[in-house]
Amino acid sequence: MTQSVDHVALLPVYLAAGTAVLVLLTDLILARRAAVLAVAALGALATAAGAIGVGLGDDRRTFCVPDACSFVANDRSALVATLFALLTLGVIGLSATTRDVPPGEYAFLLACSMTGGVALGSAGDLITLIVALETLTLPLYVLVGLRRRTVESAEGAVTFFVVSVVATAVTLLGAALLYAVSGRLHFATLATGLPDLPLTGAAVVLVLAGLAFKVAAVPFHAWAPAAYDGAPVPIAAYLSTASKLGGVVAILYAVVDALRPALDLAGPALAVLAVLTMTVGNLVALRQTRMVRLLAWSSVAQAGYILAPLGAFMLAEGRTDEALSVAVAATVAYTVFYVLLELAAFGSVVALRPGEDGGLIADYRGAARTHPWVGAALVLALIGLAGLPPGLAGLFAKVVVVRSLLDGGAGWLAVVVALNAVIGLAYYVRVAAVLYGPAPAPGTRVRIPWAVATTLGVATLAIVVVGFAPQLVLDLS
Repeated sequence: MTQSVDHVALLPVYLAAGTAVLVLLTDLILARRAAVLAVAALGALATAAGAIGVGLGDDRRTFCVPDACSFVANDRSALVATLFALLTLGVIGLSATTRDVPPGEYAFLLACSMTGGVALGSAGDLITLIVALETLTLPLYVLVGLRRRTVESAEGAVTFFVVSVVATAVTLLGAALLYAVSGRLHFATLATGLPDLPLTGAAVVLVLAGLAFKVAAVPFHAWAPAAYDGAPVPIAAYLSTASKLGGVVAILYAVVDALRPALDLAGPALAVLAVLTMTVGNLVALRQTRMVRLLAWSSVAQAGYILAPLGAFMLAEGRTDEALSVAVAATVAYTVFYVLLELAAFGSVVALRPGEDGGLIADYRGAARTHPWVGAALVLALIGLAGLPPGLAGLFAKVVVVRSLLDGGAGWLAVVVALNAVIGLAYYVRVAAVLYGPAPAPGTRVRIPWAVATTLGVATLAIVVVGFAPQLVLDLS
């Protein structure tokens, strides 16, 4: 059978992959750091524009068989691709202070990772989803270990790589078992029904376990603190935003699109993952003394909140079409709120410690007094992650999650979310108090590069806008 290829549907992927090639050529011909990063930034902008352009048109499909397609370009895939492109652009902006990494390899790997994220949004079968997810993740192993003469960077990269290889193997085994019991891999055909066999249950659990690694869900979280703390801070920001976004998208596609007939099994598994993740993340974050490690454990806890709405699938009341739609919208909305807040938090760290690692929390004492605007941006991001006003983006995110759980009949899980939010206040408020505490010595103002300042300003402005107009995000969901 001859298949036609819809190149318009593939345009965002072409633009992302072309960005990676152009970055290499620029580095080869000009060998100038500023030129390499500029080309990468323009490529990310072009990818976002291409994704929006394709998304505004009719749905497009390619690589199809009679009953389903492997690549689907629609408004949902356009949203995912645009988010990945803009997050990559933000990380490139934060990278203006990163001097201890080779710029060509650095920007090339970021563009390759972006390509995987863009393709992920259009995945229509399990193989496309897994390949796109690994294309997103593979460059990050090298990026984490790219800091020169730093043992922590190498340790973080090795930990990330080893755990990721195991998680990928588990996911592939689950996909193979699904194919063995059903003879299907496309989401559309899997969703029409799965045989009621013990092997089906094992396959669903294995797929969820492998994908849970990507969002650093407990007990698949061990890589996150070491990788975040060892990586260059902009790459830690990318891990915490784009990489986690990829994991959330993969879980949503797998659970809602492909495994919907098995929600009675997937629902309880997701509820357990959510409870363990938010609780362990918050409790361990209380003991952290390094800024990036605190943000890493906070990111683990936030993954629990992201997964919480999907835990409502464990009840029949939460598996109706209306409740399922609310749960998915809550997960997507919380993810969008979260990546904005996290990008602002890491952007503030980069601005306060340009060209350095995240350092100790104590190193930030009085930073908000010497850099009022940056300190205010960091505090706004922290209280937003905590779900407190005036960080309205985070507050609305928590409200959306709790409301979705109540609509799905999972009131007990809403209580767990609320209790964990209270625990999280302790370490977020502690950092805010340090920022506005008296400086141990007269502070020296740090010169903040314009690219970092612009990225931080845009992220903070986006937080304020969605905080006062959260319906913008909910409508996109």
